[in-house]
Amino acid sequence: MRTPIIAGNWKMFKTVAEAKALAGEVRQAVANIDQVEVVLCPPFTALTAVKEVIDGSKVGLGAQNMYWENQGAFTGEISPLMLAGLCNYVIIGHSERRQFFGETDETVNKKVKAALAHQLLPIVCVGENLAQYEAGETVAFVGSQVKGAFAGLSAEEAAKIVVAYEPIWAIGTGKNAEAAGANNIIASSIRGTLTALYNESVAQKVRVQYGGSVKPDNIEGFMAQPDIDGALVGGASLKADSFAVLIKGALVKFKS
Repeated sequence: MRTPIIAGNWKMFKTVAEAKALAGEVRQAVANIDQVEVVLCPPFTALTAVKEVIDGSKVGLGAQNMYWENQGAFTGEISPLMLAGLCNYVIIGHSERRQFFGETDETVNKKVKAALAHQLLPIVCVGENLAQYEAGETVAFVGSQVKGAFAGLSAEEAAKIVVAYEPIWAIGTGKNAEAAGANNIIASSIRGTLTALYNESVAQKVRVQYGGSVKPDNIEGFMAQPDIDGALVGGASLKADSFAVLIKGALVKFKS
């Protein structure tokens, strides 16, 4: 069984003090949960402070983005060299980065390669917008994003990556895809594409999260699906109690 992974994307929320407090509450809430991998992704300004809070615990740390060069005249950017040794994970290609900051499949691929070169594990986001969803273009579009993100990667590198399927029309809208429907998209567009690029073994090793209005009352439905291995969570990760419910919801994977 693939180890479930629940990651909290705090986006542009939480001051350093607020992030430390929340990280401490999450650490305490998940202290007795061994079967689920938990990752916190605070803003850059809070990474070091959160690391201090969670060090020695089972909680991992992720950045929300990074540039692909190690250093240079790229004002406002953060390099993989700066994150190496600080974080375990880095979110790459989130729909908000693609929509508001011009990220493309090509730049996502550059970031993925740079992350892996510095022992950072990418959480690569893919997903369709409402127009594509309504036009029936989801399978082809998400498959093309997967191809772009994984271009030039070896099978060994590919197997390390976490993919987050986030239908854009469900992010922060209160709407979410049906669990079975999301599972079908993951099976066809993500695992199917990875099987074509590599083989079935690699496709089955890659962990795939669902993201998009994941809440305490729907997490078990998603986690009961065979091809959904976790969740990339936005709003519901900003409070320790709701985030803890999501993490515990992942334990449904271990019910007979």
